[in-house]
Amino acid sequence: MKDVRQIIISVVVVIILMVLFSAAYTVSETQQVIITQFGKPVGEPIQKAGLKFKLPVIQEANVIEKRILPWDGPATSMPTKDKLYITVDTFARWKIKDPLQYFLRLRDVRSALSRLDDILGSETRNAVAKHELVEIIRTTKDRKAQVDEELAERDPNRKADQLKPIRKGRQMIEKEIFSEATSKLEEFGIELLDIRFKRIDYNQSVKTEIYQRMISERQSIAEGFRSEGNSQALQINGKMEKELKRIESEAYRTELELRGDADAKATEIYAKAYNLSSEAIHFYEFLQTMETYKDVLDRNTTLLLSTEGDLFKYLKTIDPKGNEPVPPPK
Repeated sequence: MKDVRQIIISVVVVIILMVLFSAAYTVSETQQVIITQFGKPVGEPIQKAGLKFKLPVIQEANVIEKRILPWDGPATSMPTKDKLYITVDTFARWKIKDPLQYFLRLRDVRSALSRLDDILGSETRNAVAKHELVEIIRTTKDRKAQVDEELAERDPNRKADQLKPIRKGRQMIEKEIFSEATSKLEEFGIELLDIRFKRIDYNQSVKTEIYQRMISERQSIAEGFRSEGNSQALQINGKMEKELKRIESEAYRTELELRGDADAKATEIYAKAYNLSSEAIHFYEFLQTMETYKDVLDRNTTLLLSTEGDLFKYLKTIDPKGNEPVPPPK
């Protein structure tokens, strides 16, 4: 009899312990709890940490996160206002602001992340579609372009070195997405804390177009340098040829002047030397005639001369037999 009573007592104790164990639960600093009875919430959310109790069996403690949670959206290809496709990767931070509303609408984090994918992804696509690519890429309105000094000196008004003015910029677009998504997430008990673009990349087709545009622009710049170099080369060569002709002309003029002066001086010397007597004058005429014979006569030369000419007067005195020549008439 004692054994049966001990067994009953033991069973009762075990049952009591099981009931107490199922009725007690703990809430940590990072959690909040919704108590449900037969699947429906009862009472207010429990947000204070500590040991808590509920009705065993019929009530259940549903733990909900109190910490800031991450959302990392998938990289998605979408068009901008200027019809350029880009791949946008976004991330956000959120927390559960109204646990009861959150529990009624979503129940768990998996459903919440799915809803965030829908809302934040949709708002991101809408914002990108309403703005041009430059608005999404650039962060601030006051950014100044880096100007190539050589290109600036060559053409101070180059449009390639001037950034297109923007109205908003990436930060303002992120704020627009945040504003639109916040109101839509509130009905799910979610508070959106922040959303940012993690990465923006060009679509492959857009990359090819941009690379071709960059290549074309650099080729245009190179052609400009080549054209400018060729123009300067032509100017330098023209100046060089002009200077060379001027130097040659001056040298030739100097040469003629020197020759003229030399000839005049030589003539003066000859005149002084051969004007001393009639014999000197006759000898001078003879030497000049001999020089003329040397210049104009060779083995193949045929001359038709008058017997009365000055050039023939020495030839006609030559004795073909080798006798002394007859002196020419004075």
